[in-house]
Amino acid sequence: MDLLQASIKSVSDAVKEKKISAAEVTKFFLARTERLNPQLNAFIMMNENALAEAHAIDNKIQKGESVGPLAGVPFGIKDLLCTKGIRTTAASKILENFIPPYDATVVTRLKKAGAIITGKLNLDEFAMGSSNETSFYGKCKNPWNPDYVPGGSSGGSAAAQSARMTMGTIGTDTGGSIRQPANFCGIVGIKPTYGRVSRYGIVAYASSLDQAGPMVSTVEDAALTLEVICGKDEKDSTTSSKTTPAFSNNLTSNVKGMKIGLLKEYTGAGNLDVEVEKNYLNAIVELKKAGAEFLEVSVPLTEFAVPMYYLIAASEASSNLARYDGVKYGFRSKFNDLSSINLDAFYAQTRGEGFGAEVKRRIMLGTYCLSSGYYDAYYNKACQVRRLLREQYLEVFKKCDALLSPVTVSPAFKIGERVYDPLTMYLNDIFTTATNLAGLPGLSVPFGLSSSGLPIGIQLTGSHFEEQKILNIASALETASSVKGKVPLVY
Repeated sequence: MDLLQASIKSVSDAVKEKKISAAEVTKFFLARTERLNPQLNAFIMMNENALAEAHAIDNKIQKGESVGPLAGVPFGIKDLLCTKGIRTTAASKILENFIPPYDATVVTRLKKAGAIITGKLNLDEFAMGSSNETSFYGKCKNPWNPDYVPGGSSGGSAAAQSARMTMGTIGTDTGGSIRQPANFCGIVGIKPTYGRVSRYGIVAYASSLDQAGPMVSTVEDAALTLEVICGKDEKDSTTSSKTTPAFSNNLTSNVKGMKIGLLKEYTGAGNLDVEVEKNYLNAIVELKKAGAEFLEVSVPLTEFAVPMYYLIAASEASSNLARYDGVKYGFRSKFNDLSSINLDAFYAQTRGEGFGAEVKRRIMLGTYCLSSGYYDAYYNKACQVRRLLREQYLEVFKKCDALLSPVTVSPAFKIGERVYDPLTMYLNDIFTTATNLAGLPGLSVPFGLSSSGLPIGIQLTGSHFEEQKILNIASALETASSVKGKVPLVY
């Protein structure tokens, strides 16, 4: 069995039919990770019990017990999700020694489905970044060309999946952090509707925006993984009680008669790369051939999505990250005599040393936006405009089934090229942030390659709880994709 090309379902079926053991599959991917990770720095740490957990799956199968739809399938987890007994650092010095006593709900559901957690994946510190260059554990690299970024914040998830160091990964998306790195690394990444997936056990960045989702090799794998991790969770009051559809069983590439909207505000974006635009236009051509219909639609407030996003996200981050103070757990600055230090100085020194520059930048921005005299003018106003943005999207989805757009303004950029220019980095999120602000599902599917051999994806956005529609359109694009069958340099 070719484990580098096999689908999640085919491997799980083979394990259950005893054609290959979960232990053999896990050994293969652990060995591959050991060989490739020094080049890519995608994994921060490995799960020492992975092989034992694989043997436990094999033992269950021998006894005829139920093992779930992901039996024996190795998964890497973004190091923003709590894993019982395995360090969870959010790629930050301030949490370098934190070992959670519980699993995030997403991790619990993967394990229940039979998945093997092989390790924790690199990310931008506290998920704050678009290139995976702000991690305390060092930069992650793009498998298609290690001189380039894999995207962020879920860069480790994208790189590990693209290099096939695992069969599936989980990322999180606050303003594009699943879709953007999936786009840069040539994989499929889906951010579900806000409330589809539990946030319990996910280290919070911006609570009203964060969502976890699959970052995998194919649309079919995304649909299957999504089925496993979605659903109501009593531990997260924001989760929806809507029934999770059988996404993988209902998957089809038939898009005949589907109406796809093209946002007027995204057409001819001033700084859009020529090759990204060409890729986008090619996708439209292919979907028209497949019978889809296109119409121009407008969501005027997307013009303000990036500033709105960074204002709301930074404000919520300022509040969420206040808990990391060195008192109960995590990093604590070294003091010769604690009795001579006042509490403010203790907090300031610990947080100053424990947080990286980008995290401190966003905490300060958010604290300012929430401060007395500015709360109404900034945070509250942004939330009011956000509500109007959501209503504009709802009007658009009365006319069409999904929206199609580029994912980013350019293909992956070189390591070091933008990390010292926050504004340029932030503006790369122009096509992704509005989806989170409105709580909509969004997906990136690989579709083309740039002249320098870097993947370029297509973004699909659906109405609330309409993941099936965007998965189906993505399936049609996947069939016509020129990336299909191509592999990264490190393969």
